Parts: sequence; structure tokens; C-alpha cells
Amino acid sequence: MGDVKEIRRGTLETQTFYEQVGGEETFRRLVHRFYEGVAEDPLLRPMYPEEDLGPAEERLTLFLIQYWGGPTTYSDNRGHPRLRMRHVPFTVNRAAHDAWLRHMRDAVDSLGLSEEHETTLWNYLTYAAASMVNTPD
Repeated sequence: MGDVKEIRRGTLETQTFYEQVGGEETFRRLVHRFYEGVAEDPLLRPMYPEEDLGPAEERLTLFLIQYWGGPTTYSDNRGHPRLRMRHVPFTVNRAAHDAWLRHMRDAVDSLGLSEEHETTLWNYLTYAAASMVNTPD
């Protein structure tokens, strides 16, 4: 029995975060829930010129999957993420930052992750949101 525990512990330590939290399905649920909030947000929705948020949802999903150790489909299709550069055309101020995080918090909470995984994910998302701010208040 002790051997099984050792094997499981070793496997968990070699899994990527992506694998540990449930893979593609988890990130698709996260981003879909996030964009449900964005669709109704008067501050964020205008930042998406497409009528359909599906393409933006797919891009964020693929980016997060790749970032956390999943397939590299994002970079294979779009090249280097260059997140700050891709957001330059948009006014990202503190209000937009806060709205983005509000919707992302709801999405993260909906996943039911372990406390450790939730903290790891949330720490990254708050860092990423802060780094996208490009307009002072």
C-alpha cells in the first residue's frame, strides 16, 4: 500500500498545473464563465468589437491552457503571446482592471478547485491583470 502512495505522490509532483486541475475542461469552464460576465459588463464589453465573444473566449482559453502546461496551440496559431502589446489599443485603467478581476473571481470560484490550486491560479490572474493596465486613472 505504501508503494501506491509513493507512486501517486510522484505522479502528482510531475503533473503540470494544467493536468492537476483537470486539463482543458477546467480552463474552458473558467473562461466561459468569465465571458458570461464580460458579455453583460458595460465597461468591458465595448473592448470586444466582435459581436460574438466566442473568438476572444477561445484565445484566452488557449492562452491559459498553454501557460499552465497544456498544449501549445495558442502559440502554434498566434505566435508569442505579447499580451501587453495586444492590449495597447484598449484603455485598460484601474476600473477595467477591477471589472476584469471581478468577473474572473466569479469564474475561479465556480471551479471548486483545492485551496492551493485556487491560490496559485488567482495569484497569476491578479498579476496578469495588473500588468495589463496601460492608462492612469
